[in-house]
Amino acid sequence: MGGPVLVMLGGLPGTGKTTLARRLAQVLPAAHVRVDTIEQAILRSSLGVDAPAEAGYGVAMAVAADCLRVGTSVVADAVNPVDAARDGWRGVADATGARLVELLLTCADADEHRRRVESRAADIPGHRQPTWAEVRALALDPWPGARVLDTAGTPPDEILDRVLALAVG
Repeated sequence: MGGPVLVMLGGLPGTGKTTLARRLAQVLPAAHVRVDTIEQAILRSSLGVDAPAEAGYGVAMAVAADCLRVGTSVVADAVNPVDAARDGWRGVADATGARLVELLLTCADADEHRRRVESRAADIPGHRQPTWAEVRALALDPWPGARVLDTAGTPPDEILDRVLALAVG
């Protein structure tokens, strides 16, 4: 591979980001940096942060940079809905010399996507999963630089194989 890689995942909740991130981190191997986990830790703390989402992304990027600087690849698991978030990850890759892979996960089958969203259980203490209405209301800025992977009807192993080809290639 020639050095660490930063795999930036993005997409709406329920598209398979965390499932992919966990498996990819094991196979590469890489650190799995999940913004939801960091945001929930901030909310549970007594820090009184006014903008936990912004703080969560900032902390995630700092942790990712530390990992990359010592040669550990990183899978960044977040919605990454706006250009500013994606630009932050790009800055991390630039500052550390890591190769960057940008992936936008989608689920084009609305029924499957809804089933995923409504059947998920929170796996982070205190985290509330968004409702289907909340997911549908989320807007993602256009992301022309990302490779788009539709996870609808595709087994997780097949998605993993596609991403591995990009991450190690």
